[in-house]
Amino acid sequence: MLQEQTFQRIDGTEATLQDYPGQAWLIVNTASKCGLTPQFEGLEQLHQDYRKQGLVVLGFPCNQFAAQDPGTDEEIQSFCQMNYGVTFPVFSKIDVNGETAHPLFTELKKLAPNTTGEEDVEWNFTKFLVTRDGEVTRFAPKTNPTDLVAAIERILVAV
Repeated sequence: MLQEQTFQRIDGTEATLQDYPGQAWLIVNTASKCGLTPQFEGLEQLHQDYRKQGLVVLGFPCNQFAAQDPGTDEEIQSFCQMNYGVTFPVFSKIDVNGETAHPLFTELKKLAPNTTGEEDVEWNFTKFLVTRDGEVTRFAPKTNPTDLVAAIERILVAV
């Protein structure tokens, strides 16, 4: 089950989506050296604008796409905070595709394949918006975080 998947915080402690009960989740595979990296700013804005209404943004660094997140977990977190003021949770680096894909992303991909029906995450900054009821919608990497506002507002009022 999606909520039961465990993953690791930067400090090494274990977390699950159950640590964020009653909230909608915006789960994003991130990278610090990608042309889409400035999306951190928009993701942080969503976090600031909607966290009190029940949205939590969760960042999962991934180095699978052109090795665009080569740093350590601590370097990545520092980069996000210093360059984009990120305050939403950023977790330890994971894989999102292939045999080493994290189970959280394996499940997300099955629940919301991309527009061509493929399950694999296409690139950095693929976004999965998960309702409180567990319904998952995938958004393409180039989808600007501000373009998610209508979808976010729709699911936050559907309580």
